Amino acid sequence: MSLTLTLRSSQVSSIDLLRSESASVVTQVGAIVGFALLTAFFAQFRLYIWEVPFTLQTLSVYGSGLYLGWRNGLLSQLLYLVLGLFMPVYAGDGFGPAYLFGAVTAGYLLAYPLSSAAIGLVSKRFNGATGSLLSILAGSAILFSIGIVWLHYAGGHATWFESFDKGWLRFIPVDMAKILLVTLIYQGTRSLTQKG
Repeated sequence: MSLTLTLRSSQVSSIDLLRSESASVVTQVGAIVGFALLTAFFAQFRLYIWEVPFTLQTLSVYGSGLYLGWRNGLLSQLLYLVLGLFMPVYAGDGFGPAYLFGAVTAGYLLAYPLSSAAIGLVSKRFNGATGSLLSILAGSAILFSIGIVWLHYAGGHATWFESFDKGWLRFIPVDMAKILLVTLIYQGTRSLTQKG
């Protein structure tokens, strides 16, 4: 398995079928449901040190954009949000509309579909290792931007720096590790399922 640092790869992989609009409805629905459930599963791994917890959810948010493309990645994360209206699948202790729209971390949750869609859009053109990394960075920027703005107002922070600090700066090392991990996994599965 070789991972070259390119923006675009001409390599054709059977894993790309998940992104294809020509994939069967069963395949697409299965992938959407699978990533929604994976997001719910990863939400259960959380560590609260301040208002915004460390979780593993973003692994599946980032992965859904790469593996499923913009539309199905977006749909998988929308499905996750819908599940949380009826079941306790979010990282916090609550669920339902009041929790989704009232929690200080709601901005991050609401950004999941947009983050996944952005990753899917950018990675459609740039599917090499560097392209995948940049795609996830774009999705991460959207995720944290929306999350920070929501956190600032919902958390009643006195300064924007407090919101940036608690909502983004403290997460940079962990998020970069997640971005690198998802990039390596995605490029690895593309290499392993390479055609021809």
